[in-house]
Amino acid sequence: MNDDSPVFVISVAAELAGMHPQTLRQYDRIGLVTPGRSGGGGRRYSARDVARLREVQRLSQEEGVNLAGIKRVIELENQVEALRSRLAEVDAELQEAQAALLTAHDTAVASLRRDLVPLSQGALVVWRPPAR
Repeated sequence: MNDDSPVFVISVAAELAGMHPQTLRQYDRIGLVTPGRSGGGGRRYSARDVARLREVQRLSQEEGVNLAGIKRVIELENQVEALRSRLAEVDAELQEAQAALLTAHDTAVASLRRDLVPLSQGALVVWRPPAR
């Protein structure tokens, strides 16, 4: 089971979060927490949902943030997480491109070195391609 597995019925999730089940229903209606649903339509909360409920409660009671503000905070946190994920993807792509570039460069340098032929000790020959 992971943190996103919807396992808790509303009464258990409410107890774990220290809230009334009706509060959880209200938070679901306004989109602060979106629990999974059972086959019969009952709400099923995950450990991540319970953690979010606790954070909503903390922001509301300790920080004095209203529900609209809390919803905005959650939206912004989700955007930050999405951007971090995308940044990690782009960073991985960059690392792959740099590795490919280094490999291509090393291959090109190695092929140039095979084109060098020693003539005699102390001799230097400079080759310039013809101008186009």
